[in-house]
Amino acid sequence: MLLYKPSLLTLPQLRTSNSTRRNPNKRSVSIITNSTTPTQRRRTMSAFEARISLVLALASQASSLSQRLLADTATEVVKYVFPKRFESRNLEEALMAVPDLETVNFKVLSRNDQYEIREVEPYFVAETTMPGKTGFDFNGASQSFNVLAEYLFGKNTTKEKMEMTTPVFTRKTQSDGEKMEMTTPVITKRLEDQDKWQMSFVMPSKYGANLPLPKDSSVKIKEVPRKISAVLVFSGFVTDEEVKQRESKLREALKNDAQFQIKEGASVEIAQYNPPFTLPFQRRNEIALEVEKKEK
Repeated sequence: MLLYKPSLLTLPQLRTSNSTRRNPNKRSVSIITNSTTPTQRRRTMSAFEARISLVLALASQASSLSQRLLADTATEVVKYVFPKRFESRNLEEALMAVPDLETVNFKVLSRNDQYEIREVEPYFVAETTMPGKTGFDFNGASQSFNVLAEYLFGKNTTKEKMEMTTPVFTRKTQSDGEKMEMTTPVITKRLEDQDKWQMSFVMPSKYGANLPLPKDSSVKIKEVPRKISAVLVFSGFVTDEEVKQRESKLREALKNDAQFQIKEGASVEIAQYNPPFTLPFQRRNEIALEVEKKEK
């Protein structure tokens, strides 16, 4: 009978459990291997779980974007809910409300019960010729407003989205044109020998002369030089008949002005400060004529 020494055999490493120490008659052996347990294996994400994760990520991104848009919208709404007010001379002007937007800078030189004389700072405008024969035809005015708004909100060479200003100008002009600036109001002017009107937006002052070029060839950028204007204020909705009456009233009143006279060739300009949904008695409109000092 041959005897073998245990040390000469190659056997798996054996471990004796604690239970064998307590019960010598019951011996269990466990074999140590290099295999991992199921919980140690790397878990693979299913296609369904991947879709759910993507949806949740997109929802989180959309929520963040919605919050930013909501904040921007709230900022714009505040400008209309809490308007600014001009210095008023009567009850009609006291009831007028103007959106808290950038506007043309001016200094009041004199004021009476009918009108005021302003020294207006230079500004830039984007303007377009209106398609109708009148300055306040609804279809023509809407079309011109939309053309200018598209330029202001990104239809330009740099796709720059600019802030809205006030007022909008509607103006009668001579055939050789007139420099204007883009802010508020929107200006509409008539080309006298062609019976045409022009509408203009005042441009935000931060751009100065470095405004993006319009993609629409019907939109022109112009600078309005410093000038002195006589301004008559009124409320309600603007109509062509209303403009004729107000212009006639202003021209008649300026005949008695001791310091200023209407500049030769001056054409009427109408400024409208409010969005369409503004109540008539809260609307601020202005009729303006350029004037100059009388020679002594």
